[in-house]
Amino acid sequence: MKEWLKISCLLCVFGFVREIRPSEPYVTEYLLGPWRNITEQQLTQDVYPVGTYSHLVQLVFVFLITDFLRYKPLIITIGAAGVIIWSMLIWTTSLVSLQILEFFYGTYMAAEVAYYTYIYAKVDKKYYPRVTSHTRAAMFAGKLISGITSQLMINLELMNYKQLNYITLATQILAMLWAFGLPKVDKSLYFHREVYLREATPETPQTNQLQLQLEPQLESGEPDVASQQTTDQQVQYNPMRLLWQHFYNAYTNPRVVQWSLWYAIGLAGYLQVTYYMQVLWKVIEPEPQIAWNGAVDAVLTALAALSALAAGYLHSGRLRPRASLLVLSVLSALEGGSVLICCWTHDIYWSYVGFVIFGALYGFTITVASAEVARNLQEDSFGLVFGINTLLALVFQSLLTIIVVSETGFELDAVGQYTVYAFYFIAVAIIYFISVMVEHLWYRGAQQVQEKTEIID
Repeated sequence: MKEWLKISCLLCVFGFVREIRPSEPYVTEYLLGPWRNITEQQLTQDVYPVGTYSHLVQLVFVFLITDFLRYKPLIITIGAAGVIIWSMLIWTTSLVSLQILEFFYGTYMAAEVAYYTYIYAKVDKKYYPRVTSHTRAAMFAGKLISGITSQLMINLELMNYKQLNYITLATQILAMLWAFGLPKVDKSLYFHREVYLREATPETPQTNQLQLQLEPQLESGEPDVASQQTTDQQVQYNPMRLLWQHFYNAYTNPRVVQWSLWYAIGLAGYLQVTYYMQVLWKVIEPEPQIAWNGAVDAVLTALAALSALAAGYLHSGRLRPRASLLVLSVLSALEGGSVLICCWTHDIYWSYVGFVIFGALYGFTITVASAEVARNLQEDSFGLVFGINTLLALVFQSLLTIIVVSETGFELDAVGQYTVYAFYFIAVAIIYFISVMVEHLWYRGAQQVQEKTEIID
């Protein structure tokens, strides 16, 4: 087996096992069940928001230290945080313990950036598209198995909601142990780039010949070209300067800014919708005979994976940037409509359908946005830009939580919250549709002026 494929497979096993969390589709049912003495209001306002804020704050630190620590320690941290979270879910009962647990859930989610970027430090750039698809597919497969397993366990009455946590705890322990066996990273893009540059530019006879040619110039007092080249390499070795250079080059590109905003706004809405959906279902159907949360998760995962593949195939080289934005504007409006179906119905099955449609549409739109951002980047700054975009998404999500959920905001009930989220997506669609139309009209006007100028000349 080729080395790059072996490393990809090792990482994918971790991603697959980590995503087998059959307790997650039923976590709200468990927390509001007889095992804990908390109310829906406490769960919505005092527990879940801690995870949102913790994720935001910790992502800042994780983002800065992932490259410095060379990825692997952060992947081990993911497994360790998972063990802490599900141990506390099983063996603690107080409200304070839940809030502490949510802090570690923020760690668990923030450190995920190491999983996505580790592979780029271990394989050659020509394999990036393949290994990216591998790591994503592994996570989709894990989530699919997780949803099917949880639904079977509940339907066949083999386990209750609490007992599902034992399976999740076991998979997190296994994932943590597997992470210790991942190959270590010797080089990274920023803080350990010098090693990379030395490997990439070994000394050759041609280099020695160049130095011999330069010696007469040095003796005659001409400019020291070799010294200048050394200075240029030292600039590359400076991690903070390189970080700033990549940041500046990316975010002074209007297309990168445009698509990065779309990515961040879309991700923020998606996180907020998925984070509280089980609470909404509990309001619509307080005592369901059978909760189909696991099956819904499985179907949503499968459709999201298929729509992501479809986006990659249909979008690649077939749509211009403005056309892509126009398509995404329409799909964003449809996302808002599907969220309205979720919250305005009194039938839990229609709410399930709306959520599945929302997930499938999101899978398509986020794939297109990611591809457009990557296509407009000039350097190996993919990880940096997407880290910043994710951080921006969490800022938007935290603002939504403060405004819509918290006591300092409007403190809306579940239906009111999801009505706001629906019109959030619809408003984004309208804004981007208007921007596309304005850009199109401006472009046509500029073309007409240019044609008139050419005729006059």
